Amino acid sequence: MTFEQSQDFCEFPFDTEEEFEAELAEGHPCEEGPSPILPEVKELAWGAGSFLVFLVVMRLFLYPKLRKGMDARYAKVEEGFEQADAARAAARAEVTEYEAALATVRAEAAERVDAARATLAGERETRLAEVNAEIAAKREAAMAEARAAREAAESDVRSAVTDVTSKVLELAIGRAPTEQVESAVADVMNSEVRS
Repeated sequence: MTFEQSQDFCEFPFDTEEEFEAELAEGHPCEEGPSPILPEVKELAWGAGSFLVFLVVMRLFLYPKLRKGMDARYAKVEEGFEQADAARAAARAEVTEYEAALATVRAEAAERVDAARATLAGERETRLAEVNAEIAAKREAAMAEARAAREAAESDVRSAVTDVTSKVLELAIGRAPTEQVESAVADVMNSEVRS
């Protein structure tokens, strides 16, 4: 292999022909390239410097902002929990108030129903007393009418019995009975009617 061929063939050719001749004698026609595993020192220095700059920037600028955002988010979540607890407590208080108001309304309704029942019972008793008084008055009037009718009938019966007795005696003895006989017949009639 010649120097010109090594320029086309080798990935890392020698810069001068003397270097090529010296290495060709040792059996290396091409210059050895950098190690694929071991990085160069200047790459290590640049990487370490970049890392340190990034670390300083993160520590001084980015991390405080990140921490502030995390704290704000945590505070917002805690505030949400507190608001939820407050809303839950308010809802429980409203339910308690509603139940108390409902109990009050039910008690008032029960009182009104009881008052209405008492009023109706009083009105019913009053009306029953009035009706019973009317019935008693009508009964008394009917009994008075019945007594009057009975007395009138008794009077009619007495006069009829007296007339019949007088006629029968007149026919039997041939003369009209005396006043004493008629009063005796009337007494007998009155005693039989009363018993």
